[in-house]
Amino acid sequence: MLSCREVTRLLSLAQERKLNFSERMQLKMHLMMCKRCKSFSGNLNTLRKAMQKFKQRDD
Repeated sequence: MLSCREVTRLLSLAQERKLNFSERMQLKMHLMMCKRCKSFSGNLNTLRKAMQKFKQRDD
């Protein structure tokens, strides 16, 4: 089982590259059980979307 620290690292890496099958499955398992990491994942996605909109506005 991944630690919360490992999950946050994987979530950040997933913004830069596609995770392999094992990483994705371990991440999903952890997120099903850890509401704090699930919340962090949602916040990271919201931030990513906001930055994409900001970049589009700037172009």
